[in-house]
Amino acid sequence: MHTLPPRAPNGLRVLDAFCCQGGASMGYHLAGFDVTGVDLHPQPRYPFPFIQGDAVEYIRTHGHEYDLIAGSPPCQGYSDCQVIQGRTHPMLIAPTRQAMQATGRPYVIENVPGALPHLINPIVLCGAMFGLNTYRDRWFETGGGLTLAQPHHPRHDKPITKMGRPRKDGEMAHYVGNFSGVQAARDDLGVLWMTRDGIRECIPPAYARWIGQHAAAAITTAAVAA
Repeated sequence: MHTLPPRAPNGLRVLDAFCCQGGASMGYHLAGFDVTGVDLHPQPRYPFPFIQGDAVEYIRTHGHEYDLIAGSPPCQGYSDCQVIQGRTHPMLIAPTRQAMQATGRPYVIENVPGALPHLINPIVLCGAMFGLNTYRDRWFETGGGLTLAQPHHPRHDKPITKMGRPRKDGEMAHYVGNFSGVQAARDDLGVLWMTRDGIRECIPPAYARWIGQHAAAAITTAAVAA
């Protein structure tokens, strides 16, 4: 693992559920949070304290110990390509939400565009908002007293490099499948420690950093008001 980038600690703790290799976790780290990840599968590349176990059950049992709970339930069940191919996968957004709401803590649930009907009043973030060379729209539901206003979402009017080919100048990359240019993707997304498998599924840290900064401000303001 590369040395963690510096941050300005905000004194808050975040749980990143279904953390995989830690794209969102890195963003929350950069926003100043102390980060803990939980995932059902071993994640030897995860750069922060890690707990292997059932994410929903861990939220139910320990979520109240954190100032913010974030979660990215597996997206396969909501992915258009998986549905088209007739594959079935666990649908975990609802049980994740129920577990998060039971803690009384602010929470964030992330997923792919296909999950939009299953999310409550989400906002959308994309790579173009943060100067990345990929669009990668991702939707974020917030709750537990945390609300986020939708920032300007730019038009997706640049061509997208075909899957499996290196990105050309002036085009946007499509980091899915067996894409080319793993190191270029690492550099672009800011995930230098990740494998191709991790990159395909990750939330770019820039997204979670933006969310984390707004969440930290809201949590701090609420604490002062109390």
